[in-house]
Amino acid sequence: RPDNVVSADCIHVPRLAPATMADNALPAQDSPVEERLLFLQENMVSFTTQFSMPIVEVSLVLSKYIRILLESLETAASRNGEELPTRLTEVWEVDVEGEAPGIDSFPLETLLGSLDEDRMDILDTLIRTILNETRLPFAPALTLLREWESMVRVQLANASSPGQLFSPIELPEGF
Repeated sequence: RPDNVVSADCIHVPRLAPATMADNALPAQDSPVEERLLFLQENMVSFTTQFSMPIVEVSLVLSKYIRILLESLETAASRNGEELPTRLTEVWEVDVEGEAPGIDSFPLETLLGSLDEDRMDILDTLIRTILNETRLPFAPALTLLREWESMVRVQLANASSPGQLFSPIELPEGF
């Protein structure tokens, strides 16, 4: 296997390190938090763009990591008699036009059967690996994921049919 390829459950994908990172290496654990956050952001953007990842799949992976990070932070805060800011604990408000269709109007069995679990596993692995290997603090990581969640929720709310949930995520310029 070439050096620029990583394996995820027998699926070979190109290494997704951004061009700005020297020799495609993970930032060191003692590098500035901003550098580690940027590395996570750039890799998530690169992967979701390169693989035209559908909104619904990105949403499911994000929700998993938001839940994991939030539970960990809440446990630590509780243990220390502290309270987390609502910006971390609550879903951010989003602006959407009109009323979003109810989830019950979408055929869930069909939707779930259409998910590309391999692609979701790769995004999952990418996020987990960067969080673990760079030892990115959970609060800034959660804030970054909340930003993604907010953007994804707008796109999900604007979906008027089940097929639109499988449209590739649209990332704003410079995101």
